[in-house]
Order: sequence, then structure tokens, then C-alpha cells
Amino acid sequence: MVMDGDRPDRDGERARSAPARAPAAAGAKPAGQAGIARGTVARGRGMAPARTHVSDPLHFFVAPEWALMAPCLVAALAVMGLVSFSLPSLVSASIALGGIVITAGSRIAARFEASLDPASWLRYPLMLAMVFLPMFLFGLTASRWTWRVDSVTWEMTVAVLGVVGLIATALLNGRLTSIIAANVGLWVGASIYGGSMVSMALLLTAGAIGLFLAYSHALQAAREGVRRADREREQRRAEELLAEYEQTGQGWFWETDRRGQISYVSPRIARLLGKTQDELEGRPFIELFVLDAREQESERTLVFHLSTRSSFQDLAVQAATGEQEERWWSITGRPVLDQFNNFLGFRGSGTDLTETRKSQRHVTELARFDSLTKLANRFQMAEWLDKILNAPRVENRACAVFLLDLDRFKQVNDTMGHPAGDVLLKQVADRLRTTVGNAGRVGRLGGDEFQIILPGHAPRESLANLARRIIETLSHPYSIEGSRVTIGASVGIALCPDDGTTSEEIIRNADLALYAAKDGGRGRHHFYAKDLHSEAQERQQLEQDLRDAIAHGELELHYQPQVRTTTEKITGFEALLRWKHPRDGYLSPAKFVPIAEDAGLIAAIGEWALRTACHDLARWPEEVRVAVNVSPLQFANPALPAIVTNAIAAAGISPARLELEITESVFLNDDQSTEAMFAALKRVGVRLALDDFGTGYSSLGYLKKAPFDKIKIDQSFVRGATVEGSRNGAIIASIVSLAEALGMETTAEGVETLDELDLVRMLGCSHIQGYIYEKALNADAATIRMHSGLTAIAKGPRSARAQRQTMLRKVMLQHGSHRYDGTIRNISQTGAMIEGLWNVPPGTPFGVQLGDDYVVEAVARWCKEDRMGVEFARPLDLDAAGAVAFVPPRGRRDRPDAPLLRQTG
Repeated sequence: MVMDGDRPDRDGERARSAPARAPAAAGAKPAGQAGIARGTVARGRGMAPARTHVSDPLHFFVAPEWALMAPCLVAALAVMGLVSFSLPSLVSASIALGGIVITAGSRIAARFEASLDPASWLRYPLMLAMVFLPMFLFGLTASRWTWRVDSVTWEMTVAVLGVVGLIATALLNGRLTSIIAANVGLWVGASIYGGSMVSMALLLTAGAIGLFLAYSHALQAAREGVRRADREREQRRAEELLAEYEQTGQGWFWETDRRGQISYVSPRIARLLGKTQDELEGRPFIELFVLDAREQESERTLVFHLSTRSSFQDLAVQAATGEQEERWWSITGRPVLDQFNNFLGFRGSGTDLTETRKSQRHVTELARFDSLTKLANRFQMAEWLDKILNAPRVENRACAVFLLDLDRFKQVNDTMGHPAGDVLLKQVADRLRTTVGNAGRVGRLGGDEFQIILPGHAPRESLANLARRIIETLSHPYSIEGSRVTIGASVGIALCPDDGTTSEEIIRNADLALYAAKDGGRGRHHFYAKDLHSEAQERQQLEQDLRDAIAHGELELHYQPQVRTTTEKITGFEALLRWKHPRDGYLSPAKFVPIAEDAGLIAAIGEWALRTACHDLARWPEEVRVAVNVSPLQFANPALPAIVTNAIAAAGISPARLELEITESVFLNDDQSTEAMFAALKRVGVRLALDDFGTGYSSLGYLKKAPFDKIKIDQSFVRGATVEGSRNGAIIASIVSLAEALGMETTAEGVETLDELDLVRMLGCSHIQGYIYEKALNADAATIRMHSGLTAIAKGPRSARAQRQTMLRKVMLQHGSHRYDGTIRNISQTGAMIEGLWNVPPGTPFGVQLGDDYVVEAVARWCKEDRMGVEFARPLDLDAAGAVAFVPPRGRRDRPDAPLLRQTG
């Protein structure tokens, strides 16, 4: 048969590796041997050659040990001579010597056979020459000696031949073909002189049987050779794969005895542990790992499985490598049993789990922590809040939730870039950690919004103090890229169980409190109150009503005249958006425009306003213009020039009659797109006005490039400009000088008194807009107004009353021994409008409790239904922000649970 290693190579030449060759069994037909050889070659193609020793009885006819037959034959002849006291004749001795010499060269013959092709016919003559022939010669010598010398009996000769045959069988070591050839040759030689026809017939029969057995043995040897080659190949492949598996670090193997001591461990693991395999053998298997004793008591871990002799899989354990960085392994093992189910130990494998655990830890951090600030993220904060709210004991469910939003953070992003904003967020996170400390947990919800959860009951005063410390800490300047940055913070606070018992309620109410803090002027904290929820519901309902109003065409445009200062002629109108609510009547744009912006409705409203204003303008004199406000969202729309062009074309008006009012906020993202938009609008031919100048955050640098035709002075500078000591007049004068230097017109907004009119005239404003001339008119009224001429006449009071603040604040009113609940709707230093009391006679004195231990005297001046106007006995103080202070004049006292002023219109 042929071994795998005996196959021809790609060039058709035979492989020359001697150990890989194996001859086929004797007695098989050459054709059959060649077929077996070819089949074996085909099965083994592509596999590594099988290494077979030349003494393999399945593959070689001549055994190297056959050379020992030479001294055995000499000994057999010596025995015959000693027993018979005779010597063989010279011819007999020569015949025997030839056989002895042939057997002595068996080692050379065995090597020669290994060099032959397995299918070569030369192997059979070699076997006949090296095995059959010397045995034939010895048998011939023995029979001739016996036949010629009377002292040598046939009984002795047969015995010697039998012993020699047994020795030959032993030396040929299972080579059936060679054994048959040796025995047949021995007895054929012996039968030459002492045989008969019967003996020869028996020998022929034995020979035939031998040939049949040899052929069967050859087939069996071929099959066994294939099986052995397959087993060796599989074993070799498995060994190579396992070795490669270990060497590449993908995994390792281990084995223990029945006492749990190491009997084998991969060399790489021994090196990682700083030991050799010999040093580890006999040591307890658990010494390879760092095991937590507390875990072993309660979980099915390694010690449990080893002690119960149960299988385990993918068990994560920390390696006892002593490295600075932890190394983790995943090990799998099963108990090993013998045929009698006796426990012999454990056997298993392991893989390195370090990188996997790092990845898992990283994924966990990404899933539970904010990647920028390393604070807990929204998911983990919600999980922690749910854990508190679902505590088994009711008294452990109390907590406080702070929602915190940074003020002016967007300005940092817009002016310094997002990388600077990221640095700022990291510093904010560090300050929050330090300020809150161990009192609670801090998390970042996203953007510039943070959350703080404080478990347990805490007095409102303590929570208010913490909120003030947080606001104060975050308001301190930051150093970013060498620049000094100052921001602020607003905080909304909700308590459990006071403000809700579910996480959804707590977060929603804290969010409402945060909006209240922002509306109160930012940089403040606000506790949740029930009226905030009703306002949120009102806002939601208002949004739905606004959508219906847009769909049904219920919005209106009213036009307020703009008058030239020198001629007192109407030169144009500003289109002002109005909405007559079906239930509440006309609503202030300050109330519903922010809702439209948040709901994404402002673009549709703005396009409708442009088309409507152009359509109304077509009915008015050519010298009259109309100004339409453009929101930053509209300005950012690349389709705005096309929308403006279509509106102008549809109305059939001159583009110069349309003026677009743009606020400073469009320059927060000052880039090429902003400049391109200005250029596109100027190509359309419309005029551009800068609205609310001086109230934004931008610098004056944009005035160098933006092609404005007019600057509008915000009414906040006009109001109070006539008050003694006010700086507003100087600001107005500066704006007018700047506009004149740039070749721009100016419009002073919100002029309501004759004193203000005289002032802005004196300061050089080119246009005036305000109630002093006329309030806003609807389209039909404006058309009628123009039919009476464009001359405007100033009408109004000489001076303005004290500035009022709109709010919704609960107060207590005292009249004698009676106490009444009321709500302040607006307030100034000198008076307030209070609702809640009906039919109050003018002149009725009241004590108005504005705060704890703070009661001011007031007198009712008018009353209409449930509203009345009161005048304070003495003016109230203002705080640093210019708002009315609800504290006694002797000093301000912070009350964390007192509602703050809310600007609503």
C-alpha cells in the first residue's frame, strides 16, 4: 500500500522521504497493489505526509531485524552438528553459508525497499531473495545433511526446522506475506531430499493458502494503513491547530487531577504568571485566579463547580498575573471520568477576556455616562430616580430633582466654536460635582441641560440655599483658550411626594419650574407650583388654537404708521401680526409668536405675512412703504429671496416699497451664507432695516458689511429716556450718529408721550413710530386713513406713567378685620392692578401683603368688574434688574418658596 507521503508531487516526481514510504504486503497482485496505492494517494492528496517507520509490518516485507536470522541459522547448524557429532559436507556448508550471508544483509535490503516506489514489482523479487531464498537454502542444507549422514535423524531435523520457522516468524514481526514465504521456503528446501509426493502436495496446498492469506492481508493492510494515516493526519492537524491556537494567544488549555491540582497548563499562561509549567504542576488550580470570597459564598462560581464536579462554561475570572492592569479570563471546563465513572479531574480551556471586558466597560460607560463630562447620562439618572421612587418603604421615596439650564451658553458656542463649548461644559460639570458633593447625584441630560437628584427629605430653605450656591458657582468666570467667559444658570426644582410620585410627574414639574425661572429673568431658581402646570396646559391649548387659526385664516395684519420727523408725513407702515382668539379676544404677539417659533409654524406665518402685506400695499399711494418682520428662521431659509420675489410680483408693486426688518440674532452665526442672503435680497431690490438695534448680543462688526437702509431704535431705549438721570438719551444720540455716518435712516419705536417725541426729534431721529401719532390699524382702516392725507398729528400725554410689569402673583389684601385673596396682574412703583374683588368703591384703603412681613398701604382708585387699580402710599423699591422688589425697604430677604415675577407680555 502507499502512504500519504508517497504521493507524487506536482511535477509528477516521487517524494524522496524514506520514512514516508511503505511497501505493500507480499502476495498481492501488482495491479491490485497499484490500485490501492492510487486510492491512498487520492485520499491523502493535500494532506501532510504520514511518517511510517521502516519496521512497520503493514507496509514493508523485509524487516531490519531479519538480519538476526543469520546467527540463528549458524546456531541451528551448530546444534545439529553437536547432537550428531558430524559436520555437513562442503556443498551443504556452502549452501547454508549462502543463506546466512543473504540474511545478514537484511538491513541494507530494508533500506533499499524503503527507497522503492510502493507499487514497484521489484519489492517482490527482493522479498523472495531476502526471505524465501535463505530459508530455502537452510532447509535444503538440513535435509541434505540428514539424508547423507546417518547420525542426523529426521526427528532432530524436523525439530530444528520447526524452531527455525518459529524464530523466522518472530523476527518477521507480523509480516504475514514474508512469514508464509519464509516457512514455505524452509519446508520446500527440506522436502527436496526427504519429501514425498504427499508432502509436496501438502506444501503446494499450504502455499496456495498462504497466497490467499497474503492477498487478504495486503488488502487489510491497505485499509488499516488508510485508517492509520487518517488518524495520524487528524491527530497531527489537531495538534497543529491547538498549538497555533495557543501560540497566537487566542486561547489556552488546562487540566487538573482529582484533587484539583494542575496536571497541565499551556506554556503561555505559565509565562504570564511568571512561572514555568513544572512550577505550576501540582499547584491548586484556583491559585491561577483572584477570587472574591464574598462572591464565592453566594454565586455558582469556580469554587462551586470544582467542589461539585459540575461542568461550567465561559466563567469570567480575574487572572492572578500580578500585572498593574487587570487581566480577565473566560474559562470552560468539564469533569473527566474513566470507564467505571470514576472522577479523574477536570479538563478545559480558557480565552483572554481582557479586551472584551474593556469593550463592555466602554459600552457601559457610553450607555450610562455622558462621554463628554463623564457625568451620569439621561438613562442612568432616570434609572436612579425610578429606584428611589420605587423604594420598598414609603419614607425612602422622598427626593428633590433639580433641572438646570445654562444661560448664554449658545453665545459661547456661536462666538468661540463648539470645541470651546465642550471645554466649558466639562468645567461646569466639575463645578457641579464639587458643589453638590455627596448630597446627591449629578447628570447631564444633553446640550447645556443638567439634572441633580437629592434623595431624602430636605427643607425648602436648604434646597434653595443649594440652588443659589449652584447658580453663584456656575456664574463665576471661566477661562477658555485664554479668554474669560461668563455664563449663568437657571434652576427648576420639584419635590417628591409634594409635586408628584412618578418620575414622569417629577421631571415634567421640574421642567415647568425651570421655564418659570427663565421667564423670571434667568439666573434664578424656582420651585414648582400648581399654577405652572395650568400655564403649560394653557400653552399647549394655545398652540392647537394657533394651528387652527392658521388653517382657517384667522390671523390679521395691523399697520402702525411710521412718520418722518421733519415733515410729520406718513412714509410707511410696519405690519404687525395680530390674532383675535375666539375666546380670549386679541392676544399679544409676545404671547403666541414664541409658541409659533417653538412649534415650527413661524415660517408659514411669515410667508403669509409677506404676501398679505404686499397685497395691501398695492392699494396705497406709491410714496408709502410697508415694513415686514423677518424671523431668524425665515432668514436662514435659502428660498427667502424667491418667496419675497413671488410676493412682490403677485402684488404688482415696486420692490423698493417693501422693507424687511431683520434682528441682530441673524448674525450669531455670521458666515458666508448670511452675506449671501443679504446680497440676494438686495438684488431683489427691497429695503433692509435693522430691528431692535442694541438689544442683541452681536458686535458692531456686522454693520461694516450688512447693507441696511435703516436702523430701528428699540422702544426700551425710548421709554424712560426723559427721566432725570437716564442714560437712554445718550444711547439714542449715539445710535443716530452711527446711522448718519453709515448713511442710514433711524426710526425710534414706542414713542408715546410728547416729552419723548421732543427728545427724539432733538436727538435727530429721522422717523418716529408710536402711539403718539397713531395706534396700529387694520388694512381697511389704514386705507381709509390714507384717503384723509398722509399728515400725522401728535396726540398724547406730556409724560409717561411709571413703567409697569406684567405678572401673575397671589397676594393678600387687608381691609379692617377682613382679609381677601387677590392676584396682581401688573405693578409699578406707584400702583398695581389687582383682580379678585368685585365692586370695590374708589377710595377704599387696603393693606397689600406683598411678602412675609411686608405690607404696603394702598388706596383703590378705580374698579371694573373684578379688577381694580390701587395706588401705593409710597413708591416701591426696585431691585438690581429694575424690577419691583417684593421685600421691605430695609433689606431684601430671599424666600426660596416665594413665587418669582413672571414676564408674560
